[in-house]
Amino acid sequence: MKPIIAILANVDDSKDLSLAYTYIHAIESSGGLPLVIPYTEDECRVESYLALCDGLMLTGGDDICPSYYGMKESPNIGKLQPYRDKLELAFFAKAKKLDKPMLAICRGAQLVNVALGGSLIQDIPTELDTDIMHKQTEGKFEYSHEVIIERGSPLYMLFGKERIRVNSFHHQAIARLGEGLIPMAYAQDGIIEAAYMPKLRYVRIYQWHPERLLDKDKYNRSIFSDFIESCREKKK
Repeated sequence: MKPIIAILANVDDSKDLSLAYTYIHAIESSGGLPLVIPYTEDECRVESYLALCDGLMLTGGDDICPSYYGMKESPNIGKLQPYRDKLELAFFAKAKKLDKPMLAICRGAQLVNVALGGSLIQDIPTELDTDIMHKQTEGKFEYSHEVIIERGSPLYMLFGKERIRVNSFHHQAIARLGEGLIPMAYAQDGIIEAAYMPKLRYVRIYQWHPERLLDKDKYNRSIFSDFIESCREKKK
């Protein structure tokens, strides 16, 4: 049977959901069965949804409320999604406790970092001196800049190389790294682009959007096949 992957989507002020099809395509084309999770405030339902699933994916979207990492809102912060923050933090905490495989993308990567006690750069252009366009002007299915992969990391073992080109659609980034996270890749300006949690079965976070590139190269495609394979494996 195909692994069932819980996917958390955008949640707006009316608690309505939206989700780019690229996430669905990435899971389906990698051998998984996507299940989009509705909004709930019931912790018992969070556990029930996760019991149905073999893995969890946190997707991209708007900014996380800075109060979750002990900061006031910057004048340059973007749109916030308070209902989504609450839902994703609950799902991450429960999935972590159950040791479910997790894949987190862009905002999802930042959410995992915040959930683990880390903090964020609220606006890269006004807080960091960098020549890299982290919010690219190229189309969403195009490459933007290189990332440098740590030798010996799970990502290096997966790719077998030290550099790849990625896309980039974020104005925020990891500042203080959350507890238990180990970097796997950096942008040339030092911004963390990927990390993992070695003490858990499988947690991978990516600042770029591999779901938009998996039909263009084998490296981004392997991010999803690796995740799905981890969801097939029984917990030891």
